[in-house]
Amino acid sequence: MDAVTGPDGRTLYVDRATAERGTKAPFSVVFADADRSTRWGFWCGHCESLDTAVDPMGRIECNRCHNLHKAEEWDAAHE
Repeated sequence: MDAVTGPDGRTLYVDRATAERGTKAPFSVVFADADRSTRWGFWCGHCESLDTAVDPMGRIECNRCHNLHKAEEWDAAHE
């Protein structure tokens, strides 16, 4: 795992082996601790940003470069 500095200055851990496919690059899972016991969010592999958003359907989007991971299951009623 790679250590990165989070928005509040604390150390976060990027697990590049655990990732979701994105339209531009993968989204790696980020943990708050090296033990991988507290999941923090996602790291955008395209622009190397922690500024990502996840919606209730499981879609992940980078707020900087707009890399996108579509939800695994979706319902057209939510569009």
